[in-house]
Amino acid sequence: MPETAPGLTIRRQEPARLERAHGLDLGLLHPWGDLTAPFHGAWCVLRPGDVTDVHRHTERELFICMAGRGEVRTADGSHPVAAGDLVLLPVDTDHAVANPHDEDFTYYAIWWQA
Repeated sequence: MPETAPGLTIRRQEPARLERAHGLDLGLLHPWGDLTAPFHGAWCVLRPGDVTDVHRHTERELFICMAGRGEVRTADGSHPVAAGDLVLLPVDTDHAVANPHDEDFTYYAIWWQA
């Protein structure tokens, strides 16, 4: 349940709201009350050994790596990422995210129409 104060709303990480889909645990940004935004987003958690489904889309996508380590896999190889890194994926890029490590890898994915 979001917290409100004059002029702002805070929605906590809400780990109980995560759902298993596409090879990882995620919580979608929408729906969220009256929020309207020109982008979509998801809180993403890859458990040790998780690999997302390989996919591509017509939206641009930004990963904000928040905790742990993982790999972004594309046609040209596997690219290590860690907390603090940002990853910008071009349109129509086949990709997957993997966690070959012993700790959770958490990132926020944001995507928007190119």
